[in-house]
Amino acid sequence: MGEHVYKKIELIGSSPNSITEAIDGAISRASKTTRNLDWFEVDEGQIVNGKVAHYQVVMKVGFRIDE
Repeated sequence: MGEHVYKKIELIGSSPNSITEAIDGAISRASKTTRNLDWFEVDEGQIVNGKVAHYQVVMKVGFRIDE
């Protein structure tokens, strides 16, 4: 079994409805052009004037580099 090499990219997802929708939308869109997506890490969200006006998440998405 060979060793794997991975890469991380940064995505920013947004949604007027929920953090889950923001994450799902960003990953769904990225999966159309990037193969082997394996995991994601959510780094932060957005707060405006003490309230959530629009959900925005910055995440790192990891994927395996093809052999």
